[in-house]
Amino acid sequence: MSTQIVLNYLLYLKNALLIYKVDRQGIHGKKIFETNEKYYFEDWGLRNSLVGYNPSDIGKVMENIVFMHLLICGYQIRIGVLGENEIDFVCQKQNETMYVQVAYLITNENTIQREYGNLLKIKDNYPKYVISMDEFQGNTYKGIRHLHLMEFLNEVW
Repeated sequence: MSTQIVLNYLLYLKNALLIYKVDRQGIHGKKIFETNEKYYFEDWGLRNSLVGYNPSDIGKVMENIVFMHLLICGYQIRIGVLGENEIDFVCQKQNETMYVQVAYLITNENTIQREYGNLLKIKDNYPKYVISMDEFQGNTYKGIRHLHLMEFLNEVW
């Protein structure tokens, strides 16, 4: 199957509101990149019917849930690019920005460095969040707020 056919199918799914295309944005230069966008499903059941259910996809499911919640709350959402690192969501609403990382569980130092470390590299004062299924002692890690997925979904944004 050619690249153009795949791109056409993605466009059709997007136009039918079955998927959402999210562009990448440089954190510092705010440049919008024209390649490597990500796609999120309106209905995860549709995705499962296409490729099958896999319990190891829980991180992708969570990321999709967080994306849809942010979208419903009225945010303009992009994927952040900071050098070689990725910020899951750069969210903007009413001239305010927030950064969100999503991880299923934060179980080891590598995961802590990936999820919190990427956000710590952003040198502005906008709010930064890590969303996971972990119970967290306290509410911040070096100033980055940690929320359980259910707490995030219940907050008014």
